[in-house]
Amino acid sequence: MQQWQPRQNKPRRYRQKSRLRQFRWRRLAMLLGTALLLFGLIRLIGYGRDWLAARNTSRELQTVYYDAPTGGPALFMPVLTAAPMPDPAPKKTTLPMDIPVLTPSPLPRLEVMAYPNNPNLTISNRFKSLRRESKYIIGWLNMGKLVDEPVMQRDDTFYLTHDAKGKENVNGAIFLEASISIKTRPNTYILYGHNMKTGAMFGNLRNYENQSFYHTDPFITFDTMYEDGRYVIFAVGCISTEEYDRRYVDFHDLKTADREKRQAAIDALISASVFTCPIEVQADDQILLLVTCTEKDQDRRVVAARRIREGEDEAVLKKTVERSWKR
Repeated sequence: MQQWQPRQNKPRRYRQKSRLRQFRWRRLAMLLGTALLLFGLIRLIGYGRDWLAARNTSRELQTVYYDAPTGGPALFMPVLTAAPMPDPAPKKTTLPMDIPVLTPSPLPRLEVMAYPNNPNLTISNRFKSLRRESKYIIGWLNMGKLVDEPVMQRDDTFYLTHDAKGKENVNGAIFLEASISIKTRPNTYILYGHNMKTGAMFGNLRNYENQSFYHTDPFITFDTMYEDGRYVIFAVGCISTEEYDRRYVDFHDLKTADREKRQAAIDALISASVFTCPIEVQADDQILLLVTCTEKDQDRRVVAARRIREGEDEAVLKKTVERSWKR
């Protein structure tokens, strides 16, 4: 039978090595924590520096834009055409009573349109001044106190990491999708911008999901170098880029000339909106889409607006928007 042996104390040298190992691990953890703290501090300083630089760039370009003389040669003037000659008196014809009178139906596809008041693509003086700062400036977006920024067009990646003057900046710049040509009047403008926590670029689009905010100011001004534009917001919310999701919206169908597909995409935007808004939107309407990212990689926050039609009154439209309600 084995006899019980008292526990032997570990040698002093072993205890010293153990304490030394613990000290080294603590020091390593402390150094790692300090390094992470310094890295975070450097990143924070970098974000602050970029935010300040982006704000200064915006202010410089705002000065150029708002101080420049408006208009331009023959820009925004009505297109004058010769008065049509009166048609000769039609001959009287007798139709059988059972033959219905047919009215022409809309064409299945939207026609390519020139700018109604600027068929020669004359660049306004404001944008001539802006384009001396950067030849990639094609528009200006104003949403009251939320956004007052130039809109760029180059490709779909450069302005994710560069400001409107082409300098590297994490805030990027607002840009028009590269596939959209402005040589003729586009059916849809799709603008992208970062969802910055500081509110820069499209960081404040989330405010439109607040019903009182939306009711207060539902209008957007988006001017291009060829035409001024005023829009009313009809849908706000998060859509999905995954086809199987019920919130999926096909951006390609919003750009297509096919009326049926375009109307279906507009209806999908309305269905995904956090509001039910009585503003009417048809396939013929010009659409402005503001798009930014969200916390989910497959989602996009979208503010959708349509161009105010000729003869519409903004006060009446605002009252219509005020009748919208949150789903």
